[in-house]
Amino acid sequence: MARIAALQAENRQLTERVVKLEEELVLARLHRFAPKSEKHVDRLFDEAEQVADDDASGEDGEVVHLPDTGLPSTERPEGKKRGRKPLPEHLPRERVEYDIAHDQKACPCCRHQMHRMGEAVTEQLHIEVKAKVLQNVRFKYACRHCDRTGINTPVILAPMPAQALPGSIATASTLAFALVHKYVDGTPLYRLAQAFERAGVPVSRGALGHWVIGSSERHLSRIYDALKLRLRAQPLIHGDETTVQVLKEKDKEATSTSFMWAYRSGEDSGEPIVLLDYQPGRGQIYPQAFLGDYRGILMSDGYTAWRTLNGATHVGCMAHSRRRFVDALKARKKGGGPPEQALKFFAQLYRIESQARNEKPDKDETRDHCIHRFRQQHSVPILNALKAWLDDIAPKVLPDTKLGDAVSYTLNQWEYLTRYTEDGRMPIDNNLLERDIRIFATGRKSWLFSDTVDGAKASAVIYSLMLTCRACGIEPLAYLRHVLTELPQRVIEADITDLLPFNFAETLKPPLHDPMAAV
Repeated sequence: MARIAALQAENRQLTERVVKLEEELVLARLHRFAPKSEKHVDRLFDEAEQVADDDASGEDGEVVHLPDTGLPSTERPEGKKRGRKPLPEHLPRERVEYDIAHDQKACPCCRHQMHRMGEAVTEQLHIEVKAKVLQNVRFKYACRHCDRTGINTPVILAPMPAQALPGSIATASTLAFALVHKYVDGTPLYRLAQAFERAGVPVSRGALGHWVIGSSERHLSRIYDALKLRLRAQPLIHGDETTVQVLKEKDKEATSTSFMWAYRSGEDSGEPIVLLDYQPGRGQIYPQAFLGDYRGILMSDGYTAWRTLNGATHVGCMAHSRRRFVDALKARKKGGGPPEQALKFFAQLYRIESQARNEKPDKDETRDHCIHRFRQQHSVPILNALKAWLDDIAPKVLPDTKLGDAVSYTLNQWEYLTRYTEDGRMPIDNNLLERDIRIFATGRKSWLFSDTVDGAKASAVIYSLMLTCRACGIEPLAYLRHVLTELPQRVIEADITDLLPFNFAETLKPPLHDPMAAV
């Protein structure tokens, strides 16, 4: 009997392992071949959709019914209108006229001379990439009298404005062009060097690296440090981290993993800021050093390093919990079941958030209090029903499966996941920052790694400014041109508040021949 019991226990373990490995295989295939979107098409926002009857027994339990909180129904958003968009009005127009030959202006019917009755105008986008050389001519002056009678003849040379990189052939505009191509368009430096070569301007990859690191260390880091101080004074900060590889790092293998820690202001902030911070590891000392004694609201995932900031009010990311149920649904052979039912709860919670943002505050009520009131009325009952459902299903699922992982994660993080209902300023998830990190991750697929630590730190600074420009809705090329022209003229102690991205006002639109006019 003991032998039979041991074999049965071993059989259960092997069965559970097979289930886990099958799920991992399915998800690996989907990750490699299927679209990466987490949208649950045709089911997420269809309250009438029911789980299949043959998949709602045993482990799956009964079909869930969401509590009625009186939430108004919403109509599906209209699709985007098709057709070509008109070219921007701010671009200059140049007329190119086409006329009929003189001998063809006779009427084909009566042969009388025809008159011009109007014109047909169509527009095309025309971009020219042009490079030119600026010859900085500095006039010299000398004294003829001293030249004839004196021992020394003083020579005075006309001054010129301080340059971003003294001794370099690159102007501020050229530096901005290179930085935008690398950190906005994701072009590696070797490909950028090839582009310069095709244009007849040989610039080595080493020179481009010097432009990047020099621009960051000499000038752009001043903007970065000022933004860091502003960010730490904000009431809400999003936090996350992603990987980066550095080849030449002290006491680390070239194949080892380093990290870019990301921080962002809230969506409703009047000073949008996105900062990346390169660090060699993923320990708790890095967010502690960056945020210091921060006392505001900190939105992050379930990684424990973030929770070590004792002074902050921690909020969990609902999207991380939902994502685990999406993976559990993808791993199922038939679909449906508990993952499908869980996603109905999340769909309702996000629908409530969408309507809460559009809810009009009552008289003498702030926007934050309005959102808090709306969540208390509609989100809290849904969360209570979700908690009861999770408690009921938790003992019935295998812990090593994707569904078991999703259930246990949600229950373990419940205190942080539901805290957003206590304050209207708190977001429901960390998607705002994750969208910004995705831009860095997309560029990382092109340049793959940083060669040195200095290069990684420079990338963190420049990516931060580019992402902050994006958050502020300003054109990065125009901003970098202005900053790299203005900063060299200002001493270290000078005030640079007017150069922060959210204070920068773009006054001139990019000209038609600008190579970045279409960015």
